[in-house]
Amino acid sequence: MTDDVTRSLIIENERSFATDRATLFAAFSDPARLAQWWGPDGFTNRIEKFDFVNGGSWIVVMTSSADTDFENHWTFEDIRQNERIVAFHHGPMHAFGLEIGFHDTDAGTRLTWRMSFEDTEDNREIEKFLSAANEQNMDRLEAHLSGA
Repeated sequence: MTDDVTRSLIIENERSFATDRATLFAAFSDPARLAQWWGPDGFTNRIEKFDFVNGGSWIVVMTSSADTDFENHWTFEDIRQNERIVAFHHGPMHAFGLEIGFHDTDAGTRLTWRMSFEDTEDNREIEKFLSAANEQNMDRLEAHLSGA
């Protein structure tokens, strides 16, 4: 018997921020702000398209510290203001789903970051890199929110 169900590889990160959900959500929904912090350490961004609506497209060119450009294509699948953002990354290197959740806490907002990939050998090899890159991404978001 064959298993027709595609298995998923899940990478999850979370962090609490000392700010309200609306402020945190705005750092994702404003392309000028998003370009300032998106991506792991050493990357800069040029947002070429940002249609922040369900079904909308996002095209961001991420430039590494080695001056290599990576054009990334996204589709926003489900946006609920101050609650969640669900998007699909089409490439160039890996296709994956991303769900960002915004949750109230006593001290601010807990951000959940969940990536889901098809469970392949190639994707399993990048799992540790992506978990660390997500932490760097959240470090950069935290610095942006603090005005650093």
